Amino acid sequence: MVGRLRSLARFDALVLTALLWFLAKFLRYAFPPLFGTLQAEYGVSNAVVGSAFTALMLVYALMQFPSGALADRVGAVTVITVGAVVAAAGALALVPSVPFALVVAAMLLVGIGTGVHKTVAVRLLSQVYPAQTGRALGALDTLGAFGGVAAPAAVVALSTGPYTDWHAVFLLGGGVGIALAAAFAFRVPKRVPDSRNVAADGSAGVREYAALFRRPRFAVFVLVTICFSFAYNGAVAFLPLYLEESGGLSTVAASGIYSALFVVSLVQLLTGEASDRVGRLSIIGFTLGLAAVALVALVVVGEANVLVLGAVVAAFGLGSHGFRPVRGAYLVSVIPDTVAGGGLGAVRTLLMGAGALAPAAVGILSDVADFRVAFSVLAASMAAAAALTGVLVVIGDDADSDASGGRPS
Repeated sequence: MVGRLRSLARFDALVLTALLWFLAKFLRYAFPPLFGTLQAEYGVSNAVVGSAFTALMLVYALMQFPSGALADRVGAVTVITVGAVVAAAGALALVPSVPFALVVAAMLLVGIGTGVHKTVAVRLLSQVYPAQTGRALGALDTLGAFGGVAAPAAVVALSTGPYTDWHAVFLLGGGVGIALAAAFAFRVPKRVPDSRNVAADGSAGVREYAALFRRPRFAVFVLVTICFSFAYNGAVAFLPLYLEESGGLSTVAASGIYSALFVVSLVQLLTGEASDRVGRLSIIGFTLGLAAVALVALVVVGEANVLVLGAVVAAFGLGSHGFRPVRGAYLVSVIPDTVAGGGLGAVRTLLMGAGALAPAAVGILSDVADFRVAFSVLAASMAAAAALTGVLVVIGDDADSDASGGRPS
């Protein structure tokens, strides 16, 4: 019994890192359900609240590279802890009667604080669990996905009672964030070897990061992630409307299928562990291929019954979510330790930029032509990602020859 408890205790770094990621997603996605409330309370328009949330997401995206580069110098634990405190401070600032200008400032703090987490967490978990990187990242991404699911429910539960309002969501989240940051700072350094708390010499510059992209295999995989991000974000943004207009479903049925897309994110636990056992490129190729086939099917089947469309969307979710943790595991296996944080940050900045452009592209194409044309473009992008992965599989990659996650020299 004692031995089993000790075995479980070694996952404390994973649990705390994943809980902080859950909270990061929770705080970010608690804002959209409150747009109507904010408009009514402050007398602002859709454009104003939408622009405020866009600002939050922009600062979130802009933090990817600098947070990774900073982690290369001062260590992942420090960056994650400070980021959690900043996000919690933003949440705690949302007290009753706060002016709208301070609401926007608090949103920016949440964006900055949560923006430093994922890039640095991927590197940290790969260091603490080198032989189980895929499994660890699968757990991280799965728990994070449910943070986005829990946020709307919490907004309803904590803002509709006779003695509560929407501020309670953030005050509670901020308090939990401070507690988790303290526990993380106390426990996790004990799990990270001293030599890995900081980069080898902390002297990496822009040229070292840029040199990564001159490596053909790395550049190809970055293109894979960009194609995937464009296809996935474009599909997710308009899937409910697509199912209604092109699939002939009711609003209720389309919403139900859309929810299922996120429920199947549990597959990340399986693909993450599978990548540790059979190799990362193989799992990446399979998951991207499944997602591409599902998007093609979504375009081809047209109006169909809810079961057929539900199965297609579930397949798309299984492939897309299954890819995520393996993508992170592969990247940390091919980026040298001295530029690991900044390298991951640079890649995440590119893929998030592509993802941000996708909804606008789909919206324009659907207006100019129709949704089938727009989703055909997304399917082509996902197919390109799968095909490029196939090229990497055929060429072979030293980093994938060892499923345990060792980096090439």
